Amino acid sequence: MKKHIPLLILLLLFARFTLSAQHVHPFQDTALSDEERVSNLLSLMTIDEKITALSTNLGVSRLGIPATGHSEGLHGLALGGSGNWGGFRIVYGKAEPQTYPTTTFPQAYGLGATWSPELIRKVADIEADEIRYYAQNDKYKKAGMVMRAPNADLARDPRWGRTEESFGEDPYLVSRLTVAFVKGLQGDDKRYWKSASLMKHFLANSNEDGRDSTSSNFDDRLFHEYYAYPFRKGIEEGGSRAYMAAYNSWNDIPMTIHPILDYTRNEWGQNGIICTDGGALSLLIKAHKTYATHTEGAAAIVKAGVGQFLDEYRPYVYEALEKGMLTETDIDNAIRGNFHVALKLGLLDADRTKQPYAHIGVTDTVAPFRRQEVKDFVREVTAKSVVLLKNERKFLPLDKKKIKKIAVIGPRADEVILDWYSGTPPYVVTILEGIRNAAGSDIEIIFAGSNEVDKAYEAAKQADVAIVCVGNHPYGTKADWKYSPVPSDGREAIDRKALTLEQEDLAKVVHRANPNTLMVLVSSFPFAINWSQENLPAILHVTNNSQELGNGVADVIFGEYNPAGRTTQTWVKSIADLPPMMDYDIRNGRTYMYAKTKPLYPFGYGLSYTTFKYKNVKLSGTSLSEGETLTLSVEVANTGNYDGDEVVQLYVTYPQSNVSRPMKQLRAFKRETIEKGKTKTIELKLAAEDLMYWNAERKRFELEAGKVNLLIGASSDDIRLSKQITIVK
Repeated sequence: MKKHIPLLILLLLFARFTLSAQHVHPFQDTALSDEERVSNLLSLMTIDEKITALSTNLGVSRLGIPATGHSEGLHGLALGGSGNWGGFRIVYGKAEPQTYPTTTFPQAYGLGATWSPELIRKVADIEADEIRYYAQNDKYKKAGMVMRAPNADLARDPRWGRTEESFGEDPYLVSRLTVAFVKGLQGDDKRYWKSASLMKHFLANSNEDGRDSTSSNFDDRLFHEYYAYPFRKGIEEGGSRAYMAAYNSWNDIPMTIHPILDYTRNEWGQNGIICTDGGALSLLIKAHKTYATHTEGAAAIVKAGVGQFLDEYRPYVYEALEKGMLTETDIDNAIRGNFHVALKLGLLDADRTKQPYAHIGVTDTVAPFRRQEVKDFVREVTAKSVVLLKNERKFLPLDKKKIKKIAVIGPRADEVILDWYSGTPPYVVTILEGIRNAAGSDIEIIFAGSNEVDKAYEAAKQADVAIVCVGNHPYGTKADWKYSPVPSDGREAIDRKALTLEQEDLAKVVHRANPNTLMVLVSSFPFAINWSQENLPAILHVTNNSQELGNGVADVIFGEYNPAGRTTQTWVKSIADLPPMMDYDIRNGRTYMYAKTKPLYPFGYGLSYTTFKYKNVKLSGTSLSEGETLTLSVEVANTGNYDGDEVVQLYVTYPQSNVSRPMKQLRAFKRETIEKGKTKTIELKLAAEDLMYWNAERKRFELEAGKVNLLIGASSDDIRLSKQITIVK
């Protein structure tokens, strides 16, 4: 006689089988909360696995969690390049066979000059596509979905060697671009991230000389209103859940162990990764001299809530456990955030094939960097990053029909220089090549790299127009660490000692031979080019690094694109206009908000081939209270002969303030394309929150009752219209 299994038991067995097929462990169950999943994972891990998790690897192989680590991504994914990221390097400017090509954009300083959060978000989205492609494609399997980007540090001083990595000096501008970059990296899905954004370097890391032992000293108010502002917005608005602690101290406490790290978790909701910078454990002992041994230092770092080390730590953590300086609970608390990030990347799921980004590199196998639309976009970004600093008598754009011969001159003319955080671009177009591409066969191009035996002078003399390409060299190779051959150069590990441009002498020689001289300044930071501003008819600024550098610049020179880039930093006339480098109190004359001297180029400055007229400012109200947002609209007419972009900027002043406020503060902006002869109504939003100041006694942001002036214009120094509102408490 056959025994029949009751239907209910069969259904239960089937349900159990189905459940086990979906997940073996509770941490793989997507129906559970994030906290429940991470807590379950920690309960299953051995102490050895937990100590391994203090590295940059998010994987736990025994439990089926795939490995992924960090990648650099300040202006394009870096796998290879000057820094040899991932063990792949370029030699003599050519990629070795194993180097992974990646799309390479202008440096972050140039991205900032676009003043376009929409553009920045798309840049980061392409980076995220590329790391997913390399991580998931069977040919590569290159883990690294935690992207060390963006740099949310503020470029408070143009001498800072890493100015090239920053979006600028203003906390509001940098916060908007930081939020956009974070969102681009992490994507639009509500549950999963395309990649994870790890912001650098928390906090106030804007001097390179002595960065491993110096202290950035300032009060709580500057912490909240200035230095920490972009990081907070990156977390609260952007959704970043990872950042790197800086090498330096803040008010004499090293950032790797600073109590403020815990504040970011409790107050800002930063429940993800906090990592050290490279070698920071050793520097805590040898440079800061905070602890006598690496074991004490490692224990302090873990107890501070730092969950990832970027140097050797394992023997010291084991010893700290043995000596009772650390507990397993301390390690759990530190690494918990790592697995929150792993969860958002989808690494904790049992079935990862149905996640929204699972197709990249798997079914969608066309490499992003090979797509024509991506190449075209890099060219567009490059052109949009160009700042027209001077254009006397409408020298630009050049009219090809009126030119027979162009001299292209200078050390930056026939090279695209990669910085320390660059990847390896699939190709590069130099300025010389870009001009040749644009000029066609009807215009003769003469090239002289220098004035050796008067080559530059003679080339300029026989040409209709001379284009002199000068600027800094970022010296991105490890062999050149801390090396800057001239005082005005700088990079990571070394600050600039001068703002004057040595190569300006070449511009003087070229201009003497030919008054029709355009300077293309290819640089990672401002220069005090006072002679050039006074004497040359036209000056363009663009940053290093873009694979489409030449085409983007040529598009601007010949009028295929009307420039609308804006300065993101105050360009001072002299190094003497700056406070001492280690004075972190910006109220002592630093940035456009507190500057005491007239600049060469003000913050937010940039010219156009067309002209714009502002009129008819309207407000949605005349007062503003806490929690409210005011809408400001202004009509902007393109009154010139070219289509073009205008960057409408809103600044505020506080004429009745009883507390110290900046002389002027950016509080909204919008880049908008306006066709010639057309008028557009531009809307800007002003939130009451953005008019608050930090009350140090009450330890909170507060509105101050009184009048606020609204200044609408084309730069911080070019205000066209104004209105006044009342803050009501």
